[in-house]
Amino acid sequence: MSGSSLRKKGDAVGDGALAEQVKAGDVRAISRLITLIELEDPEATAALKQLDGTRGHAAVIGITGYPGAGKSTLINQLATAYRRQGKKVGIVAVDTTSPLTGGAILGDRIRMQDQSCDTGVFIRSMATRGQRGGLARATRQTLEVLEAAGYNVILVETVGVGQNEVEVAFVVQTVVVVVAPGLGDEVQAMKAGLLEVAHIVVVNKGDRENADATVRDLADWVPLVIRTIALKGEGIAELITAIEARPCIR
Repeated sequence: MSGSSLRKKGDAVGDGALAEQVKAGDVRAISRLITLIELEDPEATAALKQLDGTRGHAAVIGITGYPGAGKSTLINQLATAYRRQGKKVGIVAVDTTSPLTGGAILGDRIRMQDQSCDTGVFIRSMATRGQRGGLARATRQTLEVLEAAGYNVILVETVGVGQNEVEVAFVVQTVVVVVAPGLGDEVQAMKAGLLEVAHIVVVNKGDRENADATVRDLADWVPLVIRTIALKGEGIAELITAIEARPCIR
């Protein structure tokens, strides 16, 4: 699909107009530009040049870790908390690639459905499409679009592939690694890779057995460990406080 085929009758034409719509926070324009970026369409390159220099000093937070640790549930709670502060929230959720469509497999997005009706939250799923490191090829430029569109907080959920998922450290300000109690050998493996880029480690599902032992084990390896029970919203305020203490410079 080309960029021209994405335009509907009545849409503004030209990368300058598209960039202006993005800067005005037009959700359709934001979605269209991200799609053009994913398609590597020349119109995207031109529009991004028009956006250059208009980044909005957003807090960009990477949420990574093993599958099953509760990343999506945690992100849902963070988005809710930030919205209560009156902040616009962008969520970029990187998923594995569907072998049928080539797009993102959207199973984890079900956990964010209560954000879908909030006009102050923009959620975009994107497929890895063979990209390694837990991100999609278009992730970095998508963050530029959301910053230019005035989102105050951008949450980037990586695909959840394991200890080598460190690419997120190069595109966000704060890396939050989410683990669950009782991971055992998986935590040992993370020490050789993923934990090296972590600024904050969240031990989610903190009401489970062995949560105390997991917190103690990780405290020897990372600067800050926070226990949460994301399903109940417990520990979210403490996590936001820790994130806000980080410098907002990339």
